[in-house]
Amino acid sequence: MSELFHNKFRIASTRLQDWDYGWPGLYYVTICTENRVCCLAEIKDELVYLTEIGKIVFECWLEITKHFDNTILDDWIIMPNHLHGIIGIKENDFGSGNCRDARSRVSTVNKFGPLQPKSLPVIIHAFKSSVKRYCNKNDLAGFFWQPRYYEHIIKDEDDYARIKEYIAYNPIRWEFDRNNLININK
Repeated sequence: MSELFHNKFRIASTRLQDWDYGWPGLYYVTICTENRVCCLAEIKDELVYLTEIGKIVFECWLEITKHFDNTILDDWIIMPNHLHGIIGIKENDFGSGNCRDARSRVSTVNKFGPLQPKSLPVIIHAFKSSVKRYCNKNDLAGFFWQPRYYEHIIKDEDDYARIKEYIAYNPIRWEFDRNNLININK
């Protein structure tokens, strides 16, 4: 739902208002290219073939753990116009305790404060910026990410298993994927 702000409409945040995205836990993210342009990979016979930009995305994704020592990368996949991945945030100075403890501290979050270092939004912003910067320097300046991204806090083992399966089977299901604009337009 949109809210009126200084006489302009804006999109309401999809983030949980009382959740600190620097808290330890597993986060499932989907990051799309602008206008869902298929420039990261091709799917042929249910296999993923990365483009030049897709290879850059691949390399930058792997670099996340080198720049954010509080992260682990779990399952992930690069699709023609988006990336799905599970990022784990470990205990750190900025978000402490585990997810169960974090839920009991919900009221202590400053909703309007600055972004927490090593938090999920900072990690995703750094990743997207790195890809874009590399593309700009290498004659691929026409590449853009969608401004936002989708995130889901993984709640339990069943949720985790379901998401891992979704990631693994994404290339097989590409023909019917809602992000596959070729099929939407048929």
